Amino acid sequence: MNYEELANILKAIADPNRLKILEVISCGGKRACDVLEFFDFTQPTLSHHMKTLTEAGLVNKSRDGRWIFYSINEEAAAYVNRELCHLLSDTEDDCLCQKMPISEEGIKEEA
Repeated sequence: MNYEELANILKAIADPNRLKILEVISCGGKRACDVLEFFDFTQPTLSHHMKTLTEAGLVNKSRDGRWIFYSINEEAAAYVNRELCHLLSDTEDDCLCQKMPISEEGIKEEA
């Protein structure tokens, strides 16, 4: 697991408006003006949020003439889903805690 990469993605979605943007575009690509209809903020604010989501790799951006379309990057969504499930599951397979040696006193020591 690349903790730095996952943390950067999670930072990008840690904003309630960005979470809602992801939900809005999750059912298919949307034009920026269509996304904006769901919010009470300006187009420059939407552009800022979309830039953050795009730079995190969560959103694809494409241009068709004068329109910009945004859609979910399915590979990135699958990556986040997989890594969070792995991180939050209680299975011991491939768990970081299993890779650290334990001293006789039961305190984990750095390898």
